[in-house]
Amino acid sequence: MARVQSGDRAVAADLSAHGTELREATDADAVGGVTPGYVATPPDTEAVSALLAAATRHGLGCVARGGGTKIDWGAPPRRCDVLIDTSALTGVDHAAGDLVAQCGPGTSMASFQDTLAAAGQRLSADSPVAGSTVGGLIATGLSGPRRMLHGPIRDLIIGMTTVRADGVAASSGGRVVKNVAGYDLGKLHTGALGTLGVITSVTFRLHPVPPARRVVTAEPGDLTTARAYTREVLRSHVVPAAIEIDWPHDGPLGLQVLVEGAEGGIEARTAEVCALLGGRVSAEPDQGWELLPGAAGDTVLRVAVPLTATAHAAGTLRAAADAAGVPVSVRGSMGAGVLHAALPAAADPRAVSGIIRDTRTAITGGTLTVPHAAATLREELSERGPGLLWGDVPGLGLMRAIKDRLDPDHLLSPGRFVGGI
Repeated sequence: MARVQSGDRAVAADLSAHGTELREATDADAVGGVTPGYVATPPDTEAVSALLAAATRHGLGCVARGGGTKIDWGAPPRRCDVLIDTSALTGVDHAAGDLVAQCGPGTSMASFQDTLAAAGQRLSADSPVAGSTVGGLIATGLSGPRRMLHGPIRDLIIGMTTVRADGVAASSGGRVVKNVAGYDLGKLHTGALGTLGVITSVTFRLHPVPPARRVVTAEPGDLTTARAYTREVLRSHVVPAAIEIDWPHDGPLGLQVLVEGAEGGIEARTAEVCALLGGRVSAEPDQGWELLPGAAGDTVLRVAVPLTATAHAAGTLRAAADAAGVPVSVRGSMGAGVLHAALPAAADPRAVSGIIRDTRTAITGGTLTVPHAAATLREELSERGPGLLWGDVPGLGLMRAIKDRLDPDHLLSPGRFVGGI
């Protein structure tokens, strides 16, 4: 299969049909260390269709990019001939009366939420990485603290339009004339790292912005106490919007409970939380509480376990990192059983591999994946393969079958996802 050569006029002309802007890529456009030949910026779904159809004709591998904040997530692509920049696929169509909004994947989460807030509404999803676009959050499957009450971002999607590798556009769910049969595109594409198609629009169900909110912050001292606090809050009548732990490598274990709702009942609910765990009350969470732990470039681990095993998983991560002499910061939901941990980008990749292996072995009934591997850890991937990132994945055969059905030539983000998909 031929790779694209920048400067090939015939290929460039084909890729730039229907108003797509095309330029030669630079090292700054690299995806996981792989520099593409071209960067293409299509203005709409029709242009994306033409672009992908042209790429397929020429046998070119494509990777989509939003804000670029998570472009190195997943495994490095086996190839990236064309980087599809979604920055022109923006705009919001807000049907406030229906509590529904449609937007382009290149729309930043911040601007999307600002538009909704002007009508007293919101998408009840957080942006765990600053600067993320809507499409980037969907592609990586990231959700923040509010997933406890409202579910992960995939549960808020009611409609989606995507374009397959062969250029065929498909839609499913809300506000469309004709739905594609057989697939829920929202759930299919969430977390797939762009391996099944390019998202060109998404429709979400929304919620009114709660009139009031309070946050109770406590320092439980240890995970056993944090687990007990969580259990008591969940058994109460409070109905919290989020219960989060924050355990920096150089600081104490913290617990925050978010309470949202009507002004009339917020004080009583907050008082009930305070009676259960003490702590201080504030009107807003600590700054950055919805963000992933660590710094840009760090290796990020994701652990998903049953609620009753969340504290044990956090402790296991910390113990494995301490044994390896690697500082680790842990943050996540005690109410949803999802944790993220950050290991320094400069950490010894062999030590990090050991932490991943030991934690996977110790946790039961859950999964540990590595959404982002620091540059030094990517060298381990070349030796050990992408299994280091994903572990054992039930249903891998079905995932491969879907990939083969939607992208038979494996041209979309090839190799970035589980099992080399």
